[in-house]
Amino acid sequence: MKGKFQLYTGNGKGKTTAALGLAVRGACAGLKVYIGQFMKGQDYSELCLPDHFPGAIAMEQYGTPRLICKGEKPSEDDLRSASTGLDRIRTVMVTGSYDLVIADELNVTVHMGLLSENEVMDFISQRPDDVELVLTGRYAPESFIEAADLVTEMREIKHYYATENLLARKGIES
Repeated sequence: MKGKFQLYTGNGKGKTTAALGLAVRGACAGLKVYIGQFMKGQDYSELCLPDHFPGAIAMEQYGTPRLICKGEKPSEDDLRSASTGLDRIRTVMVTGSYDLVIADELNVTVHMGLLSENEVMDFISQRPDDVELVLTGRYAPESFIEAADLVTEMREIKHYYATENLLARKGIES
């Protein structure tokens, strides 16, 4: 299979969900899938995917449990987690052990200053031809958009967070 580079970005809901759907589809088709979640150290429902797809889906998180706000200086732990994550996902990608590699929230990681745009562009440029690479997250830099083979922008038109002040619901948003 000839791999492509896909990018899911925008301010609407569904970027991670789309990538996870692709992971399930890939696993059901016999692909080996690796998901690296950046800036996420919390308990999300999708963390049980490897249990449901043993040997087909692997998942690791590279983040701390705390939320980093724009303008806030990232902690040493935040920076170390992002750097470790990029090193790990690069190794996973270039070894050829996985057909589909998903870097969830990597765009936001760059936006928040945990990794540089150049570091991630270097990672993207190392994608082997037979690996499908997916990056998710708001604020994708133009260089990522230009490098991608497929770009989908999720655009929020209406969201119940704003109209009903709902928190994240287990199994839907978390």
